[in-house]
Amino acid sequence: MPFTYTRTIRFQDTDAAGVVYFANVLAMCHEAYEESLGCGGIHLKSFFSNPSVAIPIVHASVDFLRPMFCGDQIIIHFMTKHFNINTFEINYQIEDAEELLAKALTKHVCIDPLGRTRKELPAEIIHWLDMWG
Repeated sequence: MPFTYTRTIRFQDTDAAGVVYFANVLAMCHEAYEESLGCGGIHLKSFFSNPSVAIPIVHASVDFLRPMFCGDQIIIHFMTKHFNINTFEINYQIEDAEELLAKALTKHVCIDPLGRTRKELPAEIIHWLDMWG
């Protein structure tokens, strides 16, 4: 079942040409990711400050299909895909009420923040992956 996040494009999201600046699409996707974690019962402050687990993004990409402008209402849908004990990805679709505007992908790896070595995803993240997979 996909997660859905609704957002209005703000002036700060745009560039001098008046369209969404490319890097800001990933920031909006990350907003959706954070919102989904909270909806999945994960305490964000604890999650992002955990001294024994970090889940960095190791790859990100965006394909732009249509421009997005200040004031546009967008909907971000995403689904997760669990690969193995320490890796998952999120596939995002950004659209308005009428058409697909962009697609994005983020790949995540669970690590021990001190040793920077891979480790198993925590049970709460496995549960979250099952919710939105």
